[in-house]
Amino acid sequence: QATLGETTFPLPDPFLVLATQNPLDQDGTYPLPEAQVDRFMLKVVVDYGTHDEEMGILEKMGTSGAKPTVSPVTDLDTIVRMRSLSDRVYVDPQIKDYIVRLVLATRDPKKIDPKLDGLIRYGASPRATINLILAAKSHAFLQGRAHVTPFDVRSIAPDVLRHRLIRTYEAEAEEVTSEQLVSWVLDKVLVP
Repeated sequence: QATLGETTFPLPDPFLVLATQNPLDQDGTYPLPEAQVDRFMLKVVVDYGTHDEEMGILEKMGTSGAKPTVSPVTDLDTIVRMRSLSDRVYVDPQIKDYIVRLVLATRDPKKIDPKLDGLIRYGASPRATINLILAAKSHAFLQGRAHVTPFDVRSIAPDVLRHRLIRTYEAEAEEVTSEQLVSWVLDKVLVP
C-alpha cells in the first residue's frame, strides 16, 4: 500500500517501485533518509552506454524521425509464476551462513580487516540479509539453476548492499565509496 497524507491506496500484487537519481543539477531535490533508502531492494548503477549502445540510441531517436514502440515481453501471470519458481530455488545452509557473515561484516568490519575500521558508520540492516538471499535466488533462477551458488551472492551483493552502508566522515574525506567498501567486504569474507 502507499499512503499520501491520510489516504491509503492499495497496490496490486505484485508491484514495482523504481526511483531514479541524477547526480547532476540537484537543485530542489534532497536525498532520502537512510531508513527509506533501506526499503529499496537494489540500487543499480546505470552508467553511460558503450559506443554501440550510443549508436543504437542515435539511430532510434536522433535520425529516423520515428518514435520507438514498446511491446510487452511478458505478462503478469508469467511474472507471478516465475516469482513462485524463484522462491523455490534451493539455498544451502552454507550459502545462508555466507550471506549472514557478509552482512555482519558490514556492521563490525574491523573483525575482517583492520583497514576497514572507522570507515563504516552503520552497516547493512536485517533487510539486507533478506534481500540478499531473495536477489541471489532470483539471480540463480535467471541463470537457469535451481540452487544458489556463492557466485550468485557475490554477483548481486553490490546492488543489494551499496545503498545500505553508511560511510563515516573519514571515509568520505578519504573518498572511499560504498562500492569499494562492499568490494573489500566481499574480498575478505571467506567464501564457502
